[in-house]
Amino acid sequence: MTRISRTFGDTMKKEAVPAVSADVIFASTSSRFPSYRIGSNNQIIDAKENPKVLSMKEVVARETALLLEQQQRLSVRDLASKFEKGLAAAAKLSEEAKLREAASLEKHVLLKKLRDALESLKGRVAGRNKDDVVEAIAMVEALAVQLTQREGELIQEKAEVKKLANFLKQASQDAKKLVDEERAFARAEIENARAAVQRVEEALQEHEKMSRATGKQDLEELMKEVQEARRIIMLHQPSKVMDMEHELWALRIQLAEKSKRSLLLQKELARSKGVKDNLSNLYELDGAETLGSYLRIKPCSDIAPELSKCSIQWYRVSSEGGKKELISGACKSVYAPEPFDVGRSLQAEIIYDGQLIKLTTTGAIDPAAGLGNYVEALVRKHDVEFNVIVTQMNGVDQPSESIHVLHVVKMRMKLRKGKTAIAKEYYSSAMQLCGVRGGGNAAAQALFWLAKKGFSVVLAFESERDRNAAIMLARRFAFDCNIMLAGPDDRTSLET
Repeated sequence: MTRISRTFGDTMKKEAVPAVSADVIFASTSSRFPSYRIGSNNQIIDAKENPKVLSMKEVVARETALLLEQQQRLSVRDLASKFEKGLAAAAKLSEEAKLREAASLEKHVLLKKLRDALESLKGRVAGRNKDDVVEAIAMVEALAVQLTQREGELIQEKAEVKKLANFLKQASQDAKKLVDEERAFARAEIENARAAVQRVEEALQEHEKMSRATGKQDLEELMKEVQEARRIIMLHQPSKVMDMEHELWALRIQLAEKSKRSLLLQKELARSKGVKDNLSNLYELDGAETLGSYLRIKPCSDIAPELSKCSIQWYRVSSEGGKKELISGACKSVYAPEPFDVGRSLQAEIIYDGQLIKLTTTGAIDPAAGLGNYVEALVRKHDVEFNVIVTQMNGVDQPSESIHVLHVVKMRMKLRKGKTAIAKEYYSSAMQLCGVRGGGNAAAQALFWLAKKGFSVVLAFESERDRNAAIMLARRFAFDCNIMLAGPDDRTSLET
């Protein structure tokens, strides 16, 4: 029996094992080959197998399912982009399969050379070393079997990848076709929209031509409707009426001038007919017989006595029955009618040297145009303010011309200067309010107010209209309080 020396391993390394060709390249087992171990029944088990890593087949199937699922909710353009990306991925997978096929061929060559070397070594060793060589040969054969199985799977995956690539290519072509169809449909819709717009423009032009033909007639009808609407609005808005009154102010002035001329003609007619009493020809009444103006006794003869030497008294004459009412305090040559005088004639009696001269207006005093509507508009307000100047206070002339404010309220009247209240009295039977009875050309703009016993003022307004409106408004509010607001002795004549 041959004895094996201790240097047998070194000898085998140098002599028994043939040299491997220098052109053979052994790939690193850590990068190319996994680590294997032999289990029961000589089965090869991958020691580093990770169950979480998916195979190429599963990855391709999952991507295909995701693409098919998203196909329903992606737009045509996005779908085409997705299919193009899938096609590129399939091409990449095909390239990787080719590389794996080349690597697999290299592995077979290496395994064959390794098995040949082990077979050569098997014939030269004995004992335990021979068993190790046999075990190594079995492991190499198991690796070859496993490599063959992997190659089969790789071929199957390659076929599936090729099939998926064809499918994705066809889907990409279909998507491009759909995109082209959608673009053609969009272009057709745009052309239809342009045609519709053109038809609308032509219809508008035709309508404009027709409207021009009937425009004048429609405009006239529209103007009539607008005028009617303005008239209705003016009836319900007193402010519009006031604006209209200002526009008609010129016509009122002309009417007043014609009224004066008519009075002059009537007076001339009366003179031409002759009067029994020759003294009545010495004086005449000058002025418009309307509210807002004033009447003046004017001498019309050189032999007429001076009015300062005569006694004068003004009366109201009722149109029914000719009842004469004395106007208390009206004993000047000038008298400005107030609202109580509207609808009545005025008579002035002149007494000189025991002889009586009577001058009477040709007719009743006419109301001021638009004053009633103006007062009705003011009645709706809770507090009406008028700018005034105090000319007299308790019978004493006031030199100051500072502006005061007169408040005519529903329950009282108030006179103030700035924030200081000069008089503030509720309507009562002791209060008096009337126009100034005498006092020159400004009498038509002034009124007398006895606020309470021991306090009276004469107030000058900015216009005749404001003066008469203040009198009528205060009497209206006082009447609502069951009080008759009038001038001195006027209340008695009204009650009778």
